[in-house]
Amino acid sequence: MTIEHQGDIDGLRRAGALVSGILSQMRDAAVVGMVSRDLDALAATRMQAAGARSAPALTYGFPGTTCISINRVAANGIPDGTVLREGDLVNIDVSAELDGYFADTGASFVVGTASAGQQRLLDAAREARDSAVAQLRAGNLISSIGRTVEAVAARRGFRVIRDLGSHGVGRALHEAPGTIPGYYDPRDARRLHDGMVITVEPFLATHCTRTVEADDGWSMVCPRGHAAQFEHTVIVTRDAPIVVT
Repeated sequence: MTIEHQGDIDGLRRAGALVSGILSQMRDAAVVGMVSRDLDALAATRMQAAGARSAPALTYGFPGTTCISINRVAANGIPDGTVLREGDLVNIDVSAELDGYFADTGASFVVGTASAGQQRLLDAAREARDSAVAQLRAGNLISSIGRTVEAVAARRGFRVIRDLGSHGVGRALHEAPGTIPGYYDPRDARRLHDGMVITVEPFLATHCTRTVEADDGWSMVCPRGHAAQFEHTVIVTRDAPIVVT
């Protein structure tokens, strides 16, 4: 969407505060022995209390309130009976509709203590997101996002998953300007404009550059290695971007 008035900003901030608060609560509850389905139930309770709806369930009929992806699952993991174990690499993606506004956020983390390799991957993915967000300005090429992410990944020794990317958001979970690659595409001539609302969510991986769909029809799996993702919903302006999550 494109921001039209202050009410749009306020609405996105409320939705963003909700999903980021839910993500934080789920992150704190994701301890050894927690079942992913029970973790997801925390989000369902919070959303119901706030009068919000799960964006993936609303938009696509996803069989869960949030996406919980574990180890080789990079994205769209279904909350099920999986019991979290020490050392599991987990990604939680929380998106919701509240009063007509959609916000989307996500983060990866390790249950218990991260290995040195896991921590390097997490740090790189977070840096890629934050570096990409920091350079967002109206008038810049959209491809500058992928250029920044790719540069961080290369410097840190990781790969970018090329079939998962950022996207427009705001009045729907996925909307204009469509998919925003996490890699540099010199043919992409689209530009950011003032008031544009997008996610920035790089997926960095140890080995894979593309995922495969699991038999459940949802989970996107790295054939080898692991991936990490961090995500914000952002309003583009002529000056510093507004992060609503």
